[in-house]
Amino acid sequence: MKMRVRMKKRKTKSSTARLSAGFALNLLMVAIAAVPTLATPLFAQQHAPQERIAEGSVVSKSDVPLAGAIVYLKDTKTNAVKTYIADKDGHFRFGELSQNTDYELWAENDGLHSRHKGISYISSKNDYNFTLKIDSQK
Repeated sequence: MKMRVRMKKRKTKSSTARLSAGFALNLLMVAIAAVPTLATPLFAQQHAPQERIAEGSVVSKSDVPLAGAIVYLKDTKTNAVKTYIADKDGHFRFGELSQNTDYELWAENDGLHSRHKGISYISSKNDYNFTLKIDSQK
């Protein structure tokens, strides 16, 4: 005696319904992925540390701009020194300075140097403008 087992067919969604559900799921995933991307610039502007900048000019004793003077920026934590060669107007600029570091800044030209200036990590200031006057011998 043969027994026949009859299984009921399960009802399945039509192919259109499956495509619509798949499309909706993909759309939702794209939207979720886009939210952090859209929100990041605003969040970064409000919560990221500001860029700290030291800039200014190098001048002689008589306030004449000194093109080609070498400006030194020393990180007092690591003793690493960055240099900048002043442009034709005696201007220099150091950007992206750490908020958590003290710096020393000075200029030299033809064997003469300026006084050392400081930037303290304690200061909440982000923009520093210096006039480095070269008026004394090293």
